[in-house]
Amino acid sequence: MQPNVLLVVLDSVRARNTSLHGYDFETTPFLSQFADEHATQYTQARAPAATSLTSHASIFTGLSVPEHGLKTTDAKLDPGHTVFEKLRSAGYETAIFSENTWITDVAVGLKDGFDTIEGPRNLPFPEAVDPKSFVAEAGRGQYVDYIKASIASSQPVRSLTNGLATKLAWDFPWLLPDSLQASTAAGVYADLFLEWEREQEGPWAACLNFMDAHIPYEPATQFDRWGGPDARSIQDNLSDLEWVFLGGQEPWWKRRALEGLYDGAIAQMDTQIRRIVQKLDERGALDDTLVVVTSDHGEGFGEPDEIRDVRVAEHGVSISEVVFHVPLLVKYPGQSEGRTVDEPVSLARFPDAVEVATEGGRDNAEAFVTDGPVRVSAAGLDTALKERASEYVTDFEPFTATARAVYESEDGLITKDMTWRDRAQRIVIRDAHTSYNVEEDDVSIQDRVATAFASIDDAGVREGTGGVDEMSDTTRQRLEDLGYV
Repeated sequence: MQPNVLLVVLDSVRARNTSLHGYDFETTPFLSQFADEHATQYTQARAPAATSLTSHASIFTGLSVPEHGLKTTDAKLDPGHTVFEKLRSAGYETAIFSENTWITDVAVGLKDGFDTIEGPRNLPFPEAVDPKSFVAEAGRGQYVDYIKASIASSQPVRSLTNGLATKLAWDFPWLLPDSLQASTAAGVYADLFLEWEREQEGPWAACLNFMDAHIPYEPATQFDRWGGPDARSIQDNLSDLEWVFLGGQEPWWKRRALEGLYDGAIAQMDTQIRRIVQKLDERGALDDTLVVVTSDHGEGFGEPDEIRDVRVAEHGVSISEVVFHVPLLVKYPGQSEGRTVDEPVSLARFPDAVEVATEGGRDNAEAFVTDGPVRVSAAGLDTALKERASEYVTDFEPFTATARAVYESEDGLITKDMTWRDRAQRIVIRDAHTSYNVEEDDVSIQDRVATAFASIDDAGVREGTGGVDEMSDTTRQRLEDLGYV
């Protein structure tokens, strides 16, 4: 029997804020238990990129960022390159469950491998124009264009109502019912997945992307153990959750104050993973399922950037450990005990792990381990993000130009060589909480990083401007709320 495949992406969750990685707050009690008893924990996993679109492209294709080159909606993947497309061709039923527009809505090729797509669930009229998807193409603040698109659509009144509800969800959330808040909680998608899985008769492959820990942080009361009303008040009164700090309009302590809400959101997702795993076990499907729990990137709360003269607020352009060090927990088909792998690994190995599992390899902890160094990239701001940032900052130099890093294991320690512009830096990493500078601005670091990336060529797997040109009126304004444009 072919094993099932379940990929759970805890969007924006960094390793250091999980109790799985020794965090002081018990944010992931189930994942810790799961790692001890049934799964393999990769303690030094790294995201391929600093943004959701680019990182998911690597996770889905197995290609590094320079190989696939998918960074904005100006391009899209050619058909046939994602692991879910290949699984569907092999007879699997496939499904995606998330409010993350990059993988459920925007025409960049990431949604093309799924038979079932369950996207945002917090609009009054889901079948009308989605105001949160509109920004993916049109950009931030294009209210007049949104009104025009709504009027030109087949459901103008309902489309305009969606726009009003979305605006209220951000500016006056207390005026709306829970079902219309800015984010859809993980429990909604866990329910949808479990209902879908129960109906499957053959092998299936599914991706759940939970957005609870992406801005804005809105944990339910029972999980809001470290934030509370004061943190919520701070968040509600911020005009922006990233650039107001980088531009100096707000003090950094306010960004740090939001971390308690972020921790509660992680705990909220951990509970839903427990539900999913327990249900699969009850249904007799868990032992025959490859379960991968990870994140597409981390989050910053004011930590110093390791190579740029700025601090890290949220994610996007930083090569910092708080953005790239992510949790990775894998239960291979047939695995019955916990294991730990301490070598650096890349999430881009996910398709390889799927191939090993589906071709009979089943319980193989080496599936995520690379032969050479782990390579990651953080691209600078694109045009749309510059427009958004320009409301708060005037000097873009710290936020442009691509940063690159190479991870290797030496004598039991993880070294990270990174370059950005003419700068070079080496740090040693002990765990998710401890790293230190050992060398900087050395020509040898520049050479090591350049050599590691020299063998990577553009794989020729994307089209020019298809991501924008193929969008319909119903996929235009989702990403403004998420801070990507």
